[in-house]
Amino acid sequence: MRITNQMQSSYVTRSLQSNLARIAELQEQGTSGRKLTRASSDPSSAADALGVRNQLATEKQYERNITNGEGWLATLDTTLTTVTDVVQRVRDLVLQGASDTASDDAREAIASEIVELRDELMRQSNATYLGRTVFAGTSDEGVAFRDDYTFTGGAGTGVERRIGTDTTVRVDIDGPAVFGEGATSVFALLDTVAADLRAGTGSGGHLAAVDARLDAVLTQHTTVGARQKQLERAADTNLGSQVGLESHRASLEDADIAELAIDLQLKQVAYQATLSIGASLLQPSLLDYIR
Repeated sequence: MRITNQMQSSYVTRSLQSNLARIAELQEQGTSGRKLTRASSDPSSAADALGVRNQLATEKQYERNITNGEGWLATLDTTLTTVTDVVQRVRDLVLQGASDTASDDAREAIASEIVELRDELMRQSNATYLGRTVFAGTSDEGVAFRDDYTFTGGAGTGVERRIGTDTTVRVDIDGPAVFGEGATSVFALLDTVAADLRAGTGSGGHLAAVDARLDAVLTQHTTVGARQKQLERAADTNLGSQVGLESHRASLEDADIAELAIDLQLKQVAYQATLSIGASLLQPSLLDYIR
Protein backbone atom coordinates (compact mmCIF):
# COMPACT_ATOMS: atom_id res chain seq x y z
CA MET A 1 0.00 0.00 0.00
CA ARG A 2 1.29 3.41 -0.94
CA ILE A 3 1.89 5.69 2.09
CA THR A 4 1.03 9.26 1.16
CA ASN A 5 1.95 12.49 2.86
CA GLN A 6 -1.68 12.92 3.83
CA MET A 7 -1.73 9.54 5.60
CA GLN A 8 1.43 10.40 7.48
CA SER A 9 0.02 13.78 8.40
CA SER A 10 -3.20 12.21 9.69
CA TYR A 11 -1.30 9.64 11.74
CA VAL A 12 0.94 12.28 13.31
CA THR A 13 -2.06 14.49 14.05
CA ARG A 14 -3.92 11.61 15.74
CA SER A 15 -0.88 10.76 17.82
CA LEU A 16 -0.44 14.36 18.87
CA GLN A 17 -4.11 14.68 19.84
CA SER A 18 -4.03 11.40 21.77
CA ASN A 19 -0.96 12.45 23.73
CA LEU A 20 -2.39 15.89 24.41
CA ALA A 21 -5.66 14.39 25.63
CA ARG A 22 -3.81 12.05 28.01
CA ILE A 23 -1.60 14.89 29.24
CA ALA A 24 -4.67 17.04 29.89
CA GLU A 25 -6.32 14.14 31.75
CA LEU A 26 -3.25 13.59 33.92
CA GLN A 27 -2.99 17.31 34.65
CA GLU A 28 -6.65 17.34 35.69
CA GLN A 29 -6.07 14.37 38.00
CA GLY A 30 -3.03 16.05 39.52
CA THR A 31 -4.94 19.29 40.10
CA SER A 32 -7.99 17.61 41.67
CA GLY A 33 -6.10 14.81 43.39
CA ARG A 34 -8.68 12.35 42.07
CA LYS A 35 -8.14 9.45 39.71
CA LEU A 36 -11.84 9.37 38.75
CA THR A 37 -12.65 12.86 37.61
CA ARG A 38 -15.74 11.65 35.74
CA ALA A 39 -17.58 8.35 35.49
CA SER A 40 -16.98 8.09 31.74
CA SER A 41 -13.21 7.93 32.23
CA ASP A 42 -13.48 4.48 33.88
CA PRO A 43 -17.09 3.21 34.15
CA SER A 44 -16.13 -0.03 35.88
CA SER A 45 -14.11 1.68 38.62
CA ALA A 46 -16.78 4.36 38.96
CA ALA A 47 -19.42 1.70 39.61
CA ASP A 48 -17.17 0.02 42.18
CA ALA A 49 -16.50 3.36 43.86
CA LEU A 50 -20.23 4.08 44.15
CA GLY A 51 -20.77 0.70 45.76
CA VAL A 52 -17.95 1.32 48.24
CA ARG A 53 -19.29 4.78 49.06
CA ASN A 54 -22.76 3.37 49.74
CA GLN A 55 -21.32 0.75 52.08
CA LEU A 56 -19.17 3.38 53.78
CA ALA A 57 -22.25 5.56 54.34
CA THR A 58 -24.02 2.55 55.88
CA GLU A 59 -21.10 1.89 58.23
CA LYS A 60 -21.06 5.55 59.27
CA GLN A 61 -24.77 5.31 60.13
CA TYR A 62 -24.01 2.23 62.23
CA GLU A 63 -21.31 4.26 63.95
CA ARG A 64 -23.84 6.99 64.80
CA ASN A 65 -26.26 4.35 66.07
CA ILE A 66 -23.55 2.84 68.26
CA THR A 67 -22.63 6.24 69.69
CA ASN A 68 -26.27 6.99 70.44
CA GLY A 69 -26.72 3.57 72.04
CA GLU A 70 -23.64 4.11 74.19
CA GLY A 71 -25.19 7.35 75.44
CA TRP A 72 -28.41 5.56 76.43
CA LEU A 73 -26.57 2.75 78.18
CA ALA A 74 -24.17 5.11 79.95
CA THR A 75 -27.20 6.95 81.35
CA LEU A 76 -28.70 3.65 82.47
CA ASP A 77 -25.41 2.56 84.02
CA THR A 78 -25.12 5.75 86.06
CA THR A 79 -28.79 5.65 87.07
CA LEU A 80 -28.75 1.99 88.13
CA THR A 81 -25.59 2.58 90.16
CA THR A 82 -27.45 5.28 92.08
CA VAL A 83 -30.56 3.09 92.40
CA THR A 84 -28.44 0.24 93.77
CA ASP A 85 -26.93 2.54 96.39
CA VAL A 86 -30.37 3.86 97.36
CA VAL A 87 -31.94 0.40 97.70
CA GLN A 88 -28.91 -0.79 99.66
CA ARG A 89 -29.41 2.14 102.02
CA VAL A 90 -33.09 1.23 102.31
CA ARG A 91 -32.09 -2.30 103.28
CA ASP A 92 -29.81 -0.95 106.02
CA LEU A 93 -32.63 1.24 107.34
CA VAL A 94 -35.10 -1.67 107.26
CA LEU A 95 -32.69 -3.68 109.40
CA GLN A 96 -32.37 -0.78 111.83
CA GLY A 97 -36.13 -0.37 111.99
CA ALA A 98 -36.58 -4.06 112.71
CA SER A 99 -34.74 -3.76 116.02
CA ASP A 100 -36.96 -4.02 119.09
CA THR A 101 -34.73 -1.54 120.88
CA ALA A 102 -35.39 1.27 118.39
CA SER A 103 -37.25 4.19 119.97
CA ASP A 104 -40.25 5.88 118.43
CA ASP A 105 -38.11 8.90 117.53
CA ALA A 106 -35.56 6.65 115.88
CA ARG A 107 -38.24 4.89 113.89
CA GLU A 108 -39.71 8.23 112.83
CA ALA A 109 -36.29 9.37 111.63
CA ILE A 110 -35.87 6.12 109.71
CA ALA A 111 -39.32 6.48 108.18
CA SER A 112 -38.58 10.07 107.11
CA GLU A 113 -35.34 9.00 105.45
CA ILE A 114 -37.11 6.13 103.67
CA VAL A 115 -39.65 8.58 102.26
CA GLU A 116 -36.79 10.73 100.99
CA LEU A 117 -35.20 7.68 99.43
CA ARG A 118 -38.52 6.82 97.78
CA ASP A 119 -38.58 10.29 96.23
CA GLU A 120 -35.00 9.80 95.04
CA LEU A 121 -35.97 6.50 93.41
CA MET A 122 -38.86 8.27 91.67
CA ARG A 123 -36.43 10.84 90.28
CA GLN A 124 -34.07 8.12 89.11
CA SER A 125 -36.91 6.12 87.53
CA ASN A 126 -37.69 9.11 85.32
CA ALA A 127 -34.09 9.61 84.14
CA THR A 128 -33.84 10.72 80.51
CA TYR A 129 -31.33 10.78 77.68
CA LEU A 130 -31.73 13.49 75.04
CA GLY A 131 -35.20 14.20 76.37
CA ARG A 132 -36.41 10.59 76.29
CA THR A 133 -36.93 8.44 79.36
CA VAL A 134 -34.61 5.45 79.54
CA PHE A 135 -37.07 3.26 81.45
CA ALA A 136 -40.26 3.64 79.39
CA GLY A 137 -39.27 2.83 75.81
CA THR A 138 -41.13 4.97 73.31
CA SER A 139 -43.51 6.56 75.82
CA ASP A 140 -44.18 10.19 74.95
CA GLU A 141 -45.25 11.27 78.45
CA GLY A 142 -41.74 12.32 79.42
CA VAL A 143 -41.78 10.18 82.58
CA ALA A 144 -41.66 6.45 83.15
CA PHE A 145 -43.78 6.44 86.31
CA ARG A 146 -46.66 8.69 87.25
CA ASP A 147 -47.26 9.96 90.78
CA ASP A 148 -49.56 6.98 91.45
CA TYR A 149 -46.67 4.65 90.50
CA THR A 150 -48.31 3.46 87.28
CA PHE A 151 -46.01 2.77 84.35
CA THR A 152 -46.38 4.89 81.20
CA GLY A 153 -44.72 2.43 78.83
CA GLY A 154 -46.21 -0.59 77.12
CA ALA A 155 -45.33 -4.00 75.78
CA GLY A 156 -43.10 -4.05 72.72
CA THR A 157 -42.04 -0.40 73.09
CA GLY A 158 -38.33 -1.00 73.69
CA VAL A 159 -35.78 1.25 72.02
CA GLU A 160 -33.33 -0.55 69.75
CA ARG A 161 -30.38 0.57 67.67
CA ARG A 162 -29.17 -1.25 64.56
CA ILE A 163 -25.41 -1.72 64.81
CA GLY A 164 -24.89 -4.12 61.90
CA THR A 165 -26.60 -5.68 58.94
CA ASP A 166 -28.39 -8.27 61.07
CA THR A 167 -27.69 -6.98 64.57
CA THR A 168 -29.71 -4.72 66.85
CA VAL A 169 -29.19 -3.85 70.51
CA ARG A 170 -31.82 -2.70 72.97
CA VAL A 171 -30.63 0.48 74.69
CA ASP A 172 -33.36 1.02 77.27
CA ILE A 173 -34.63 -1.02 80.24
CA ASP A 174 -38.20 -1.97 81.06
CA GLY A 175 -39.06 0.15 84.11
CA PRO A 176 -41.15 -2.45 85.96
CA ALA A 177 -38.24 -4.92 85.76
CA VAL A 178 -36.26 -2.51 87.96
CA PHE A 179 -38.83 -0.68 90.06
CA GLY A 180 -41.97 -2.81 89.85
CA GLU A 181 -45.29 -1.18 89.03
CA GLY A 182 -48.26 0.20 90.92
CA ALA A 183 -48.98 -1.54 94.23
CA THR A 184 -46.08 -3.95 93.70
CA SER A 185 -43.53 -1.22 92.98
CA VAL A 186 -40.59 -0.35 95.16
CA PHE A 187 -42.22 3.05 95.76
CA ALA A 188 -45.36 1.46 97.24
CA LEU A 189 -43.13 -0.88 99.25
CA LEU A 190 -41.28 2.04 100.81
CA ASP A 191 -44.57 3.76 101.60
CA THR A 192 -45.64 0.63 103.47
CA VAL A 193 -42.31 0.37 105.30
CA ALA A 194 -42.53 4.01 106.42
CA ALA A 195 -46.15 3.57 107.54
CA ASP A 196 -45.32 0.46 109.56
CA LEU A 197 -42.40 2.19 111.22
CA ARG A 198 -44.59 5.10 112.23
CA ALA A 199 -47.25 2.70 113.46
CA GLY A 200 -44.66 1.03 115.68
CA THR A 201 -44.91 -2.40 114.03
CA GLY A 202 -41.31 -2.43 112.82
CA SER A 203 -39.93 -3.14 109.35
CA GLY A 204 -38.40 -6.60 109.61
CA GLY A 205 -41.21 -8.20 107.64
CA HIS A 206 -40.25 -6.20 104.54
CA LEU A 207 -36.61 -7.28 104.37
CA ALA A 208 -37.26 -10.13 101.91
CA ALA A 209 -39.17 -7.78 99.56
CA VAL A 210 -36.34 -5.23 99.68
CA ASP A 211 -33.79 -7.96 98.95
CA ALA A 212 -35.86 -9.14 95.98
CA ARG A 213 -35.96 -5.63 94.59
CA LEU A 214 -32.22 -5.22 95.10
CA ASP A 215 -31.62 -8.47 93.21
CA ALA A 216 -33.82 -7.20 90.36
CA VAL A 217 -31.83 -3.97 90.14
CA LEU A 218 -28.53 -5.84 90.08
CA THR A 219 -29.82 -8.22 87.39
CA GLN A 220 -30.83 -5.34 85.12
CA HIS A 221 -27.53 -3.57 85.80
CA THR A 222 -25.70 -6.70 84.65
CA THR A 223 -27.80 -6.70 81.48
CA VAL A 224 -26.80 -3.11 80.78
CA GLY A 225 -23.14 -4.01 81.25
CA ALA A 226 -23.44 -6.88 78.76
CA ARG A 227 -25.02 -4.57 76.19
CA GLN A 228 -22.27 -2.02 76.70
CA LYS A 229 -19.69 -4.71 75.97
CA GLN A 230 -21.59 -5.66 72.83
CA LEU A 231 -21.53 -2.05 71.64
CA GLU A 232 -17.79 -1.79 72.36
CA ARG A 233 -17.15 -4.84 70.19
CA ALA A 234 -19.43 -3.46 67.49
CA ALA A 235 -17.57 -0.13 67.58
CA ASP A 236 -14.23 -1.91 67.04
CA THR A 237 -15.67 -3.94 64.16
CA ASN A 238 -17.24 -0.85 62.64
CA LEU A 239 -13.96 1.07 62.82
CA GLY A 240 -12.12 -1.75 61.07
CA SER A 241 -14.76 -1.91 58.35
CA GLN A 242 -14.60 1.84 57.76
CA VAL A 243 -10.80 1.80 57.54
CA GLY A 244 -10.90 -1.03 54.99
CA LEU A 245 -13.63 0.61 52.93
CA GLU A 246 -11.90 3.99 52.98
CA SER A 247 -8.68 2.37 51.81
CA HIS A 248 -10.54 0.66 48.96
CA ARG A 249 -12.29 3.90 48.03
CA ALA A 250 -8.98 5.76 47.95
CA SER A 251 -7.45 3.11 45.69
CA LEU A 252 -10.33 3.57 43.26
CA GLU A 253 -10.76 7.34 43.37
CA ASP A 254 -7.66 9.09 44.67
CA ALA A 255 -4.68 9.77 42.46
CA ASP A 256 -1.22 8.48 43.32
CA ILE A 257 0.76 11.70 42.93
CA ALA A 258 4.16 9.99 42.53
CA GLU A 259 2.84 7.59 39.88
CA LEU A 260 0.95 10.46 38.25
CA ALA A 261 4.10 12.58 37.97
CA ILE A 262 6.02 9.75 36.31
CA ASP A 263 3.16 9.03 33.89
CA LEU A 264 2.83 12.71 33.03
CA GLN A 265 6.54 13.01 32.33
CA LEU A 266 6.44 9.96 30.06
CA LYS A 267 3.50 11.35 28.13
CA GLN A 268 5.23 14.69 27.71
CA VAL A 269 8.33 12.90 26.37
CA ALA A 270 6.13 10.92 23.97
CA TYR A 271 4.43 14.13 22.86
CA GLN A 272 7.76 15.84 22.20
CA ALA A 273 8.96 12.74 20.32
CA THR A 274 5.83 12.77 18.16
CA LEU A 275 6.41 16.43 17.38
CA SER A 276 10.02 15.74 16.42
CA ILE A 277 9.12 12.74 14.25
CA GLY A 278 6.31 14.65 12.61
CA ALA A 279 8.60 17.54 11.82
CA SER A 280 11.14 15.24 10.13
CA LEU A 281 8.59 13.20 8.17
CA LEU A 282 6.41 16.01 6.95
CA GLN A 283 8.98 18.32 5.40
CA PRO A 284 7.14 20.68 3.05
CA SER A 285 8.12 20.27 -0.61
CA LEU A 286 8.46 23.11 -3.13
CA LEU A 287 5.10 22.05 -4.58
CA ASP A 288 3.50 22.27 -1.11
CA TYR A 289 5.02 25.70 -0.67
CA ILE A 290 3.74 26.97 -4.05
CA ARG A 291 0.31 25.45 -3.39
